[in-house]
Amino acid sequence: MSDKPIRMRALFCTFPGRISLTWFLTLCEAASMALIPLFMSFAIDGLLEDRTDELWLLGVVLFALVALSVGRRAYDTRVFGAVRVHVGLLQSQNSRATSISALNARLSMGRELADFLENEIPDGAMAFVQLAISIIVLFSFDAFLAAAAAITFALILLIYVLFHKRFYNLNGELNHQTEMQIDILTLRKRLALRSHLLYLRRTEVKISDAESLLYGAIFLVLFGMIMFNLWYATTTLAVSVGAIFAILSYSWEFVESALAAPMTLQSWSRLKEITIRINEN
Repeated sequence: MSDKPIRMRALFCTFPGRISLTWFLTLCEAASMALIPLFMSFAIDGLLEDRTDELWLLGVVLFALVALSVGRRAYDTRVFGAVRVHVGLLQSQNSRATSISALNARLSMGRELADFLENEIPDGAMAFVQLAISIIVLFSFDAFLAAAAAITFALILLIYVLFHKRFYNLNGELNHQTEMQIDILTLRKRLALRSHLLYLRRTEVKISDAESLLYGAIFLVLFGMIMFNLWYATTTLAVSVGAIFAILSYSWEFVESALAAPMTLQSWSRLKEITIRINEN
């Protein structure tokens, strides 16, 4: 095993077939999940007209979604377990000059690369698919509904950009202190350990405060979009009860999906710092 940088792209190239398959299954699951409210609206209108065909179709889609979700998660665990083993061995090979304390901390950090491939990227992809489908469905009812959603998403990305540097710096401080933990424990000095733990606590509080401000601002924007779409759909559009249900469902689905964007970007900010750190000797 040669000394080579541990990066996301390199990990993907090591396991291209297995990772690609699990991501493909994730996209299929996301598309199926995103279409559920639409099938539900068809079922509502069908039942109101004494038809059950749409209801049975909804049942088939739900059953297929359950089977796909269970199978994908079982497969994911095995694929990314192998990725974590690979990352740990690479880190051990590349860090012969690194202290045991730093290496111990970096082994935990390195696992976050596999976590990102297993969780954040699929979650982000699922969110993107659901966002796209939500906007398309909303546009099929009225362009203003889709425009409100698109503007909202742009504002969310802008809000995150304002917080990116702070998240990066705070994660760097937290990771640097964590690397010293084993050395501090070997001293067996209560004051040194207390100072270390208090520093970790202060840094974690700063990260939490930044997250609170970030998501508070994002929620305000998202709830404003929900209020607008609810008002616009009920006072301006001449549509059926099932259609209003679909509009509200996809507006809320947009909210849930849009929240995945800052979560994924926040993880990427932390991972960017970790990638630089674990490739240091």
